[in-house]
Amino acid sequence: MARTKEFNEDQALDKAIEIFWHKGYNGTSAQDLVTHLGLSRSSLYDTFGDKQKLFSMALKRYQKQGQDYVKNLLEEAEDVKATLTIIFKQAVLESLEDRITKGCFMVNSSVELAMHDEEIAKIVNDNRQTMEDVFLKAVTKGQEAGQISTKQNARTLARFIFNNYTGIRVLARSGEKDKQVYDDILKALFSLF
Repeated sequence: MARTKEFNEDQALDKAIEIFWHKGYNGTSAQDLVTHLGLSRSSLYDTFGDKQKLFSMALKRYQKQGQDYVKNLLEEAEDVKATLTIIFKQAVLESLEDRITKGCFMVNSSVELAMHDEEIAKIVNDNRQTMEDVFLKAVTKGQEAGQISTKQNARTLARFIFNNYTGIRVLARSGEKDKQVYDDILKALFSLF
């Protein structure tokens, strides 16, 4: 008779996100996973397969959570530029408050693995395209409402916004803690549209 699972898979994936985000794929051992997730090796592997599959599932979960957060804020926005400012200021706040300088799990995974792992490269590229499309929809809405300049086409601005959002996360990973550096970046960014 099959045993029933005595743990919540989503909670286990959230814990996997934490450990992979902090230590990276290569820096996380099987024992780290067992210890951090609080599961036996057999439960871990019976449920999630191998380490690579668990990593991919964790990255996809992180991707969906991040995309949903930004997408929902921008879809509900009455003032797109103001909402973009909130999104960026939240990213800066998270970067400044992050004691272990973990940056962004997606960006970290891109740098560590995308060049060598086709599945991770696909997740990273899908994320970039989806986020670009989310920003494109928001910029178009903002341009139509007269909240965002039309000097640049909407796709160009969407790409620029996504690149800067990613750049802030890379800066955080490098350990930057000077708020003025982030303030200068945001001031320049928002002056352009």
